[in-house]
Amino acid sequence: MEAYSEAPVATNSISKNHELTRRSANYHPSIWGEHFLAYATDVEENFSEEGRKLEELKEEVRKMLTGTLDKCKQKLDLIDTIQRLGVSYHFENEIEASLQFMYNTYHVLCDEDGNDLYTVALRFRLLRQQGLYVSCDVFNKFKNPEGNFKESLISNVGGMLSLYEAANYLVHGEDILEEALEFTVTHLESMLPHLSNFLGTQVNQALKLPIQKTLTRLRARQFMSLYQQDQSHNEILLNFGKLDFNILQKQHKKELSALTKWWRSIDCPKKLPFARDRLVECYFWIMSVYFEPRYSLARTILTKVISMLSILDDIYDVYGTLDELMLITDVIQGWHISGLDKLPPYMRYYCQALLDVYAEMEDKLTKEEGISNKVKYFKAELAKLAKAYFQEAKWFHDGHVPRFEEYMKVALVTGAYMMLATTSLVLMGKSVSTETLDWVTNEPLIVRAASIICRLTDDMVGHEFEQERGHVASAVECYMNDYGRSKEEAYDEFQKQLKNAWKDINKERLHPTSVPMPVLDRVLNLARVINLLYKDEDGYTHSTTKVKEFITLVLVDPI
Repeated sequence: MEAYSEAPVATNSISKNHELTRRSANYHPSIWGEHFLAYATDVEENFSEEGRKLEELKEEVRKMLTGTLDKCKQKLDLIDTIQRLGVSYHFENEIEASLQFMYNTYHVLCDEDGNDLYTVALRFRLLRQQGLYVSCDVFNKFKNPEGNFKESLISNVGGMLSLYEAANYLVHGEDILEEALEFTVTHLESMLPHLSNFLGTQVNQALKLPIQKTLTRLRARQFMSLYQQDQSHNEILLNFGKLDFNILQKQHKKELSALTKWWRSIDCPKKLPFARDRLVECYFWIMSVYFEPRYSLARTILTKVISMLSILDDIYDVYGTLDELMLITDVIQGWHISGLDKLPPYMRYYCQALLDVYAEMEDKLTKEEGISNKVKYFKAELAKLAKAYFQEAKWFHDGHVPRFEEYMKVALVTGAYMMLATTSLVLMGKSVSTETLDWVTNEPLIVRAASIICRLTDDMVGHEFEQERGHVASAVECYMNDYGRSKEEAYDEFQKQLKNAWKDINKERLHPTSVPMPVLDRVLNLARVINLLYKDEDGYTHSTTKVKEFITLVLVDPI
């Protein structure tokens, strides 16, 4: 892709005689274009009839939930299926009441289960998912006198898979769950070639992405394909899951249609051709943070925010000169509207579009939520982000490779997850207090953990491409330089840090929590989506492969 053709206007801060040398990342163009414009009106078709049918099925599922005794094993399977189908948001109170009963009678129920590994592990996982701490000592009975997991468990594929999923909810110090992970992964991988297609698909999907790290909508789509092959499936649950998925998909398409119109008005390919054109990927990212109908406004505005942040990242990383970056950093940090006239044309154009998004956010929050004072948190985080972006640009310009800890202090900010976590909460409106926003801006452990997952995952898959076209040293180069280690040793260390970050997230979601669970779930979802997009490759920048498949499954093809 060619660089921006209009040279910046010289200012007092930019030498008129300076020969501008622009880098180019040659990002591929959008693979979606205006595809979603066609969905502007489709959502209205048969909507009332579908809505009526959905409510009928919803009441039937509710009767199943309330009519099944909480101490029955069938209740565990029912809750698990509802959650995997992605429809648990309809039954939050009923599920919470059932799991609370199981928590209060946990040890009694586990004793009654005897050596039923599948049930013991499933109950453990569902309670941990709910934020209820239960002891992992219940798995000791599945060990032999030598302290190892019994060999007899290996042939129990359902039990092994259930134990594997449960073990992914481990926190620091839970050695038995570490052992359970190693034990189940080793044996599930070895038995894969010998399993039926149905079982093999389940195991393969779980090993690639356990429930703890899976996006709700993607998991629902994949699970439904398997669930309908299960001869014991419940037809009412399956039909409810399919209908709910399709109705929500229509809403998401309509939102994306409106966003496509907005993005077309920005005209990124022509006005800012050096930047990644990734609107649909940005929407997929944010839909993964909150997919439920009630978060429609939040989804729409946060998609605009992350789209603008993506451009800003490319301005600092790829296109802007250091003098220009100094100017835009000053404008963003001080929110100096008067400073726009000092910027070169492409930056001025960008900043005006950014200001429009900010103004829309403030206006919508004021009209729909009756609040506007919370937008200050967005401005503060944006200023922090611009300052960190500039620091990285200065390191690159100076040819400086920072110490690893020095780099991480800045890079955890430039990963933008602190910014996105804060903004996602701002957009949840009245349901999030100013105390909670103060909490998130103080970089609590769960936000830091998600930021570590974002930064290290991104750097491991993207650093070679970035170094080829010119980029500040990544975590990989900084670690290798700082500690005299090889790339493989750096990767090994980062994998340990990623495992610890997931343990931190699991720990922070256990009651009593610092903030309400819906707040923590936004941060968890941010960690999940970065783990998906950047697993094995930079799926956001190079979005023609697996991310295209994910988007097609969730946002294009109905069930």
